[in-house]
Amino acid sequence: MPDRNTAALEFLLSRRSRPAKTLVAPAPTRDELMPLLTAAARTPDHGMLVPWRFIVLEKGAMPRLADLTVAAGARLGKSDEDIAKGRSQFDLGHLAVAVVEVQQPSPKIPAAEQTYAAGAACLSLLNAALAAGWGANWLSGWASHDPEFCAEAFGLAPHERIAGLIHIATEGPRPPERPRPDLETITTWMST
Repeated sequence: MPDRNTAALEFLLSRRSRPAKTLVAPAPTRDELMPLLTAAARTPDHGMLVPWRFIVLEKGAMPRLADLTVAAGARLGKSDEDIAKGRSQFDLGHLAVAVVEVQQPSPKIPAAEQTYAAGAACLSLLNAALAAGWGANWLSGWASHDPEFCAEAFGLAPHERIAGLIHIATEGPRPPERPRPDLETITTWMST
């Protein structure tokens, strides 16, 4: 029998993101955030390319990002509803970590695998925050897919893009459990 980490398995079987709009102050301090970033950086990484980096968005950065979202929405012709929704994650945000995909040139590691690694860093950070007792939510939104917004808001280079914005703060009201996938419909067993 393999060594079993029952606590970790129970956590993964019951983990639940907390909607960003329900998170309240306080958010983690820099010292409290470092172990979470350390856990996120231990994600699987074929070729050890580290095709991601972190930008910590503290409370003081949120108003500027909210305003830039409004300007980007106007430039892109977004509806007032879309602009308000895009802005709200920064208006309500206490702390978020932008996980930035940084494609690395490699003759062996396909770009898709680097994208998967950046996504895995997002999930690792989300799970680390939840396991540490924080509320956390992985968001993106239309603005995070706009290169002009990302360059101005986060200083991203042309070869970089946002993999996710991981909001982390104190858990507010606990959300109800949501339906989960039916394993019978998404699992195929192959024995030959």
